[in-house]
Amino acid sequence: MQNLRLTGPMEAYVRGQIESGAYADMSDVVRAGIRLLMERDGARQFYALKADLEHAMRDAETGAFADFDPRVYEPDAYRS
Repeated sequence: MQNLRLTGPMEAYVRGQIESGAYADMSDVVRAGIRLLMERDGARQFYALKADLEHAMRDAETGAFADFDPRVYEPDAYRS
């Protein structure tokens, strides 16, 4: 997985980053880009979870919930 094809503008940008001393080589630039994508995906997952939790809190505050019965959820854990 070491072949990498960039568009002209992307290649010029990478070259500029290396020439400026911001990165040592193309691998450093690619790793930095992948780290940013991973952070963005993590943030996206976080905000989706946050929205789900906020929705659940609103439901709970208005009484729109069902009582949880662990015996129904995990009956084997309660067998004698």
